[in-house]
Amino acid sequence: MIDAKWKNLLLATAMFNLGFVIWFSFAPFTDAIATEFGLSVAQLGVVSSAAVVAVPLGRILVGPLTDRFGAPVIAGITLLLVGTFSIISAFSQTYEVFVGSRIIASLAGVTFVIGIQHVSQWFEEENLGLAEGIFAGIGNAGAGLGAYFTLPRLFGAEYSGPIFASNWRAAFFYTGVIAVVLGVVYFVLGGAAKTEARRQATRDGVNRRQWLYIATRHGAVVLAAAYMMTFGLEVAMNGWLGTYYREGFGQGDIVIAATFAATFSVAAGLLRPIGGYVSDVLAREELELLPWFEGRYREQWTFLTLVFVVLTMFGMTAAGLTGNVYAAVGAGFLVGVGCAFSEGAIFAQVPAMFPNNSGTVAGIVGGIGTVGGSVYPLVFAAPFLPNLHVGYAIVGVSMIPILAFCAWVFQPHVAADATEKGWLVSGDPSTGTNAPTAADD
Repeated sequence: MIDAKWKNLLLATAMFNLGFVIWFSFAPFTDAIATEFGLSVAQLGVVSSAAVVAVPLGRILVGPLTDRFGAPVIAGITLLLVGTFSIISAFSQTYEVFVGSRIIASLAGVTFVIGIQHVSQWFEEENLGLAEGIFAGIGNAGAGLGAYFTLPRLFGAEYSGPIFASNWRAAFFYTGVIAVVLGVVYFVLGGAAKTEARRQATRDGVNRRQWLYIATRHGAVVLAAAYMMTFGLEVAMNGWLGTYYREGFGQGDIVIAATFAATFSVAAGLLRPIGGYVSDVLAREELELLPWFEGRYREQWTFLTLVFVVLTMFGMTAAGLTGNVYAAVGAGFLVGVGCAFSEGAIFAQVPAMFPNNSGTVAGIVGGIGTVGGSVYPLVFAAPFLPNLHVGYAIVGVSMIPILAFCAWVFQPHVAADATEKGWLVSGDPSTGTNAPTAADD
């Protein structure tokens, strides 16, 4: 019989993988959707942004809810809600109903926070980076292997099924049905935590003042900012690359354009466990990569991966300006590698830094991180740009202040107190101290 921790890791991974399939299932079908509803390229950028708009707040809310009620309960409810509205979007006859139902279906993106919390409740600190990397990496691959690679092949341009003649409607309907079924399975078979003591400690750490205290600590803020420039970028490119390869290079074949886009998604997903594993190894072996952050082993790896992401964004613009689609696909793959390593590194730090509030912090980091997924597509598709390639470099420039912020927090004397020092709220509510303390700026 499968060990309980692996069973729950499997459930979390399946949930997140399907969540990403649903979240980005519109991306391979943008051409057909644009034709049916009469959308321009700029409007497609708005639709891509709208598919993300509910996720940041949803993640922030679902994090403490998962800590309070347990992952199986919240996962079951979320999958039922997402599946139902994915089905509704399949039957939509107006643009307004379509966009509204897809916004709610996009809450599939909050499954990440539920899974991060769930996995952290079953694995010990020394293996958290790898376990969270496996969960998030395979889950993230749902955008590439599922949404970009599988769906266009199951529901191609010539698709005609028993319920729908339209391929995108069939894709939304059947993925919605699967979500409803998995929601029931998760609720029945999932276990909230490895021990009742761990479960109780997590449950007790949930209240409004504690949430505000955690949300304003240096550690939570810097990880949220870093995740905004990495996962936010991944979300944006998952929803945009199919359109980019089609419009920027005149690649009209839906399967080929989706396959090009999938190279990014697969890299960003399947390589993520490496980012978490390297963070674990560096912490265990106390290996120094950057002497400026002496003794902060996880932070050193995280910073290096963030620098790589920024460099690859300039590489995307350079490759696109060559006019060679294969150079652009290669550059996109490298961006995916950078996102994977960074995200794995960041979420190796989250549960290690905040072991009794992993759902709350994952919600904060994941929620704020997703904001980039709403903003970046608007830059990529901005009508005032001379072409579709320049937007990547503009986004790269916008990431430099985040790098500077990370460099400040990752300094040894700042990082040592990053879970205690912060802004706005002083005194840890969990200890019952409310007076201003030296731990706060």
